[in-house]
Amino acid sequence: MLRKIGIGVFVVIVVVLIGLATWEPLTAHRVAAPPAHRYDSVIARDDFGVPHIFGKTDPDVAYGIGYAHAEDDFWTLQQVLAMVRGREGALLGGDGAKIDFAAHLLGARTTVDRDYMKQPADVRLLLDGYASGVNAYARRHPGEVKLAKLFPVDGRDVATGFVVRSPFFYGLDGVLGALVGNKPLPPETAGAVPDAPDPAVLPAEGTMNGSNAFVVAPKRSADGFTRLVSNSHQPWSGGEAWYELVVHSGQGWDFAGATFPGAPYPLLGHNRTLGWTNTVDRPDVVDIYKLTLNKAGDAYRFDGRWRTLETQRVWLPVKLWGPFVLPVPKTLYRSIQGPVIVNDSGAYAIRYGGADQLRMVEQYYRLNRAHNGSEWSAAMALRGVPGTNFLYADATGRIAYVYNASFPNRKPGYDYAHVLPGDTSADYAPGTVAYAAYPKNIDPRSGFLINANNTPYQAAGAGSEIAPQPPLLGVETDTTNRGTRALELMGADRSISAADLYGIKYDTGIARDGWAGRWFRDIMAAPDRGDAGVRAAKAVLAKWDWNLDGRGPADAMAAILMRAGQKWHYQRQPELDPHDELAKAAAYLKEHFGRIDVPLGTVLRLRHGKVDLPMDGGPEVLRAASLWDEAPDGRLVVKHGDSFIMFMAWDRQGRVSSRSIQPYGAATTRPDSPHYADQAPLFVKHQLKPVWFYPADLKQHVERVYRP
Repeated sequence: MLRKIGIGVFVVIVVVLIGLATWEPLTAHRVAAPPAHRYDSVIARDDFGVPHIFGKTDPDVAYGIGYAHAEDDFWTLQQVLAMVRGREGALLGGDGAKIDFAAHLLGARTTVDRDYMKQPADVRLLLDGYASGVNAYARRHPGEVKLAKLFPVDGRDVATGFVVRSPFFYGLDGVLGALVGNKPLPPETAGAVPDAPDPAVLPAEGTMNGSNAFVVAPKRSADGFTRLVSNSHQPWSGGEAWYELVVHSGQGWDFAGATFPGAPYPLLGHNRTLGWTNTVDRPDVVDIYKLTLNKAGDAYRFDGRWRTLETQRVWLPVKLWGPFVLPVPKTLYRSIQGPVIVNDSGAYAIRYGGADQLRMVEQYYRLNRAHNGSEWSAAMALRGVPGTNFLYADATGRIAYVYNASFPNRKPGYDYAHVLPGDTSADYAPGTVAYAAYPKNIDPRSGFLINANNTPYQAAGAGSEIAPQPPLLGVETDTTNRGTRALELMGADRSISAADLYGIKYDTGIARDGWAGRWFRDIMAAPDRGDAGVRAAKAVLAKWDWNLDGRGPADAMAAILMRAGQKWHYQRQPELDPHDELAKAAAYLKEHFGRIDVPLGTVLRLRHGKVDLPMDGGPEVLRAASLWDEAPDGRLVVKHGDSFIMFMAWDRQGRVSSRSIQPYGAATTRPDSPHYADQAPLFVKHQLKPVWFYPADLKQHVERVYRP
């Protein structure tokens, strides 16, 4: 009998394991490939492996983009494509399943299925071309495919990626995480005026996105050039890591810049006549409504009557180990205001900027194709990109800053920065604000514009700032050390040369009049509480020159303290205890390096494969090293900060030139490639490489040419 029981248990275990190993690919939905088409694409790799993609038509170019990116980073592309199919958990386990849940909750695929055929034909052809390029690579390299039935992909998959990811750039993920975890919501304002944090708000977790942008008009430049610096701060790997490319279409699409995995065109950079860059903004464009549910929990009260709470059952795949994937059931809810999360404290409907639309797919394409300011503004007026600032420059010398967001229509008399009653239409107004009402700073008198994730009220210097905006827009008032420092440096330079702008971008200083200056003064004023280690740390910090250039004995400690300060300040939290943070920083250095005055470059590192190089800079300085991992040897290995950097300039005749750099290289997930980390030595030394935008300039710098 025991033997029979043992056999029975064994059979059950085998059946369960077979089920866990087979259910996900068996139930996965397979889509048809885009219509067959012969794409005429040519890829020319330059000396740094950057793809220059040529095609007779724009879809030909998009095909080449998909193929080239797959050659360099097929693994990350598969993660993005798995996400849009609700299958990222099957690749990455629990972390991927969280993204799958968000994609289902936001109804991304439903939005695309509803509106995809409403997109202009040229947009759909572009998306199909890109998908076909990725499919071609997958077909030719089946051994690299990590998930059964993921390929082929189609244009709808590409569009879905935009719908899922776009709202996360202004912080929607922080709101979702708080509601799902039944935690306090992230604060939606830093106060009534810039640099006025509200100390009453509760701590909240959130992302720490960032970027710098600098624009100089001819009247402020030393040589009459127009200059634009793109200095996005993104992760150095994964689905939000930049990929550099240059494109040339026989239909007049010429562009140099960078894109994300899954996007069929550059998302920032320049063409012949104009360029732009983006920085993360944090407007209040999320409204939370607390619903009143009936006893059964299947209906909510709205304007005096009960409405059915929409429900949908989904199964999230969660990879365990090897081929085994656990199915986890989740119920999704939706009300008239938007998706609903039910937690221990109630049911909350979420209205968020960019919801239920995919206009951003067309908008980015039209921006790429714009040849002048009017065409570029017409593309911006599509109002598809739900967040991120746009800083613009063109060959005519025009400069502009658009504080861009999908601002919800709102009604006076309600506090949209806090939870609203969800049982009435009195506080709910569908639709978004017109583009004409977006805050803009165009051709300021100062002749320059900056943004470093700070308030748009501090962008052009005294006398050139925009007026206070209507409170219902939810314009942020946050300041950053980077923004304050950039204004100090730009404002003090009446004739900004190319070298000056380069020095400003790579500045590692702390603004003494900003939040960081106050933070360090609080640290130095904190009592040591009889702690000898804190006394020694304060003695070292007293020698600090307020700079993270790696030349002083206190730079490593100051960088760690800036990371602590950035955490509470950027998240709109109360200040951390200065004594405790100083004690932690000193103890960390002492434990791992045996001293607290260790050189910054010894501690802060760029590591990728066998490359191991010293870094300067740190969190919240213009030379940004924002986030790091603590390695077993105590080194702080940077993983987020200065990423794709591009310096653009239009000379007096309107001819554009540019230089760029990446932390690693063009093929960041291909260790055998010579371009796995070939830009790293330049990156750590603040050096740039040529872009070779014009085909005639590229000819002398071609590594190989081929048809994908």
